[in-house]
Amino acid sequence: MVNSNTSTLGIIFPNSYDAFIPDLVNVRLMASIPFASRYRMIDFMLSSMVNCGIDHVSVMVNNNYLSLTDHLGSGRAWDLVRKSGGLNVLPPFAEKGSKPYVGRVGALANILTFLKEQKEKYVVMTDANLAANFDFNAMINAHKESGADVTIAYKEMPLPEGFKNATTTKGYYYTFGLDNGRINKIYVNPKEDGIQDFSLNIYVLERELLIKLITEASVLGQEYFERDILLPQLAKLNVQAYKYDGYVAYISNIKSYFDENMKLLDDHNLNGLFGAAPIYTKIRDDNPTRYVAGAKVKNTMAADGCIIEGEVENSILFRGVKVAKGAKVKNCILMQDTVIEAGAEIEYMITDKNVVVTAGKEMKGTDTFPVYIAKNHTV
Repeated sequence: MVNSNTSTLGIIFPNSYDAFIPDLVNVRLMASIPFASRYRMIDFMLSSMVNCGIDHVSVMVNNNYLSLTDHLGSGRAWDLVRKSGGLNVLPPFAEKGSKPYVGRVGALANILTFLKEQKEKYVVMTDANLAANFDFNAMINAHKESGADVTIAYKEMPLPEGFKNATTTKGYYYTFGLDNGRINKIYVNPKEDGIQDFSLNIYVLERELLIKLITEASVLGQEYFERDILLPQLAKLNVQAYKYDGYVAYISNIKSYFDENMKLLDDHNLNGLFGAAPIYTKIRDDNPTRYVAGAKVKNTMAADGCIIEGEVENSILFRGVKVAKGAKVKNCILMQDTVIEAGAEIEYMITDKNVVVTAGKEMKGTDTFPVYIAKNHTV
């Protein structure tokens, strides 16, 4: 965390794609969804910025952000406590004259005064529905070398499963047509199968250009940065593509959330996500996980504070989970402080925080349809 990149301002949009996973965002936003046993989704992009020396990061919240502000706090866990810059959370009415917004244009239009007051030359923008150990410096350097107006990161991959049946009421996603690295076509909500140049919604551009583009778009009542600004101006703007070959976990529905967590039980995927640089998160002081005599645990990722007396297999356990004697847990994701009482058997389940599965209950989903139990419920 000793690097410094004072020429770049980071902006994270934590509410993007909330509509794709309504169960998990009922009490939170996309950025604060728990992931990988002890992290939140925002931790990955935020940590990646910090690891690249970006020490001024703004989080553009829109709604339902209490859990996120509790998680981020002052930014100490990411070494972002600063007299100038650091971490700041910008609510939807951060400035006088701000109004409700839908897309990135409206969000940025609400903070134009803030953007004009900053000193950084470049801005990097990203959503929080992907987990990756991203090298922003490599992308910024590629942007400078290419002479691009805007650079967008993409990955060669099939469409995430949750997007295949997406409607515009949920949101937009994009794929590209490329010509020697330059984006000459942007496809909005395509449905084609197979490997595509899929946008990761990570952008680099100069701050002054961003202010100019947003000012012009907001006057016209436009909402979406990609659809309304970049797409009509591909011939005018030099929009370059930056290919990312690293590991990405992309959350697009409840099934993808389940699958992307389970993939981390494979060491190859785990190293792909966590191997390049550290990922930071809010610290919860707790005891190490305790495995009581007679417990059976196989292929499981367990955070600190867990107490396991029963059987656990192929599962992700968040902090403070308790599995009582005689209980059986298989192919499950158990979020913070879940309790599985004695003799209960569960399989292909996702339990939110503070769920209790009472003694003797048997509950099973399937690998294609994991069952979700909402926060604070007892079953």
